[in-house]
Amino acid sequence: MLDQIKGLHHVTSMAASAGTNNRFFTDTLGLRRVKKTVNFDAPDVYHLYYGDEVGTPGSVMTYFPFPHIARGRPGTGEVGTTLFSVPEGSLGYWTDRLTKAGVDGLKSDSAFGENRLHFAGPDGDGFALVEVKDDARAPWTGNGVGEDNAIRGFHSASLRLRDEGATAELLKYMGYQQIDARDGVIRLGIPGGNGADFIDIETMPNIAHAHLGAGSVHHIAFAVENREKQLEVRKALMDTGYQVTPVIDRDYFWAIYFRTPGGVLFEVATNEPGFNRDEDTAHLGEALKLPRQHAHLREVLEQHLEPIE
Repeated sequence: MLDQIKGLHHVTSMAASAGTNNRFFTDTLGLRRVKKTVNFDAPDVYHLYYGDEVGTPGSVMTYFPFPHIARGRPGTGEVGTTLFSVPEGSLGYWTDRLTKAGVDGLKSDSAFGENRLHFAGPDGDGFALVEVKDDARAPWTGNGVGEDNAIRGFHSASLRLRDEGATAELLKYMGYQQIDARDGVIRLGIPGGNGADFIDIETMPNIAHAHLGAGSVHHIAFAVENREKQLEVRKALMDTGYQVTPVIDRDYFWAIYFRTPGGVLFEVATNEPGFNRDEDTAHLGEALKLPRQHAHLREVLEQHLEPIE
């Protein structure tokens, strides 16, 4: 069993409009945009990152906004819901805030003894806020949400699978332990994690496979401290039979990717070097930052990409 993984690093999804996506995460949810860059493989498309003040691993939601992309079809083999941690007693505030903002899909429930508020993103994305007592992570409060209510980072992600067995065993090999199982959902947690510690697996044997599009999660990333730990994880996964990519430099972290038995794309990302490697912390996410291989496209991209505040 591995011990290098310390919880979630980031979750990356698809969107149809950069402007709508940016407004939702900064204005409605009160997160900070910590990086405005472009997709490495499609530089005419933004890659936007939202999180806490510095984009701490375990707090970062990222998006590829492809203009006019068709909406995804929910199903199995994907992340169904991404859940954020908020302070105990704050769901009333969030219900009012999201209702006034015209957010769809608001629904309150509880699971594993925790109160939750479900809601939909602009493209039908599945989200929930979870009340967590004594989450010590510092929130970003620069977009008008006070400290008593602000998002602390991820709480968990929920996987929708036709068969949970092989993916559950993979997660256990990655260091997760089964904590509970209720109402057809298995909860796994990482001991000594970064606060974004849980993965829930919902088994849906009769549901068709998801179709990727706007509102879909493209991949989910797990955090390791550094490149040395990442290489240890890569070797262990390959020795176990997984097809893992070479290490890829993503400017703000190094990444490896592999497909799980249930169909979800997993990434293992380093905590280093971080989002302030090319911007001062006070000005994160303000300027358009380009990967080195796309730097020569700046003039064209600045004219092509949708302006966002």
